[in-house]
Amino acid sequence: MSYAFGKCYDPNGARHGIPTFPWKYAPDGYATRRQLRARGLRPGGQDVAAQVMRRSRRRRAGVTVAYLYRIDRAKPVRPMTPGRAAALAKAMLARRTCPKCRTDAGYCIPPTLGMCVPCAYPDEQRAA
Repeated sequence: MSYAFGKCYDPNGARHGIPTFPWKYAPDGYATRRQLRARGLRPGGQDVAAQVMRRSRRRRAGVTVAYLYRIDRAKPVRPMTPGRAAALAKAMLARRTCPKCRTDAGYCIPPTLGMCVPCAYPDEQRAA
């Protein structure tokens, strides 16, 4: 067993407080939020049941952690209601509307520009 594997393997939770497993070695019956969502489930208010951990050169702490939830305690995803669908459509329209020319750009306005591309680069649009 490698040092990194042994450091991340704590099935009883003595070292980290909750059961901890190395990356890709989580036992069956646990899933991350994304894995639950792919199955049409949500955590449903349950606490984190375990975690998977791996070394990371990008993170300051040196490890990446993903929290796991029990699949048997997960609840189904709430269905989309007409009110929620309308609110989502309104929010997406606001993201596509240019604040300078007030037109629907047809794509989400990049936050780095803050306006549609023709308004951000008017000289380049005339040359084309």
